[in-house]
Amino acid sequence: MSCTFKTTRRVEFHETDMAGIVHFANFYKYMEQAEHEYFRSLGLTIVDKQADGSILGWPRVSAQCSFESPAFYGDLLEIRLNIERIGVKSLTIEYDLWRDKTKIARGRMKTVCCQFTHGSPMQSIAIPEWMLLKFEASMDQTE
Repeated sequence: MSCTFKTTRRVEFHETDMAGIVHFANFYKYMEQAEHEYFRSLGLTIVDKQADGSILGWPRVSAQCSFESPAFYGDLLEIRLNIERIGVKSLTIEYDLWRDKTKIARGRMKTVCCQFTHGSPMQSIAIPEWMLLKFEASMDQTE
């Protein structure tokens, strides 16, 4: 997997069980935090208030994670994010989580660009062109 974005995160005590091993549900939080940092690195946000009062957001439609090795309290994890696919309305993002040279987990989330307007149901929309350009530019700068 070529890497579009990297970030690190230290495992905190409250994320582990009594043996000091990270609870599996926290990996989804780690992936989401990496996604938010990636968006911020592009000058974007996951919740983007528009001039008309509506909000553009990115709810998940699927998430999965497979675990290869345990992570422990105090570990510094590197999270490598890669845009697998840019659809008309969606992003599919892959995540690899590493501790030094040990692969800890691999995940994938699919998110859909949606518009939230007060008093109306959420509606999926095409990813705005100005956002697409930023996603595509970041992919051109992979390591």
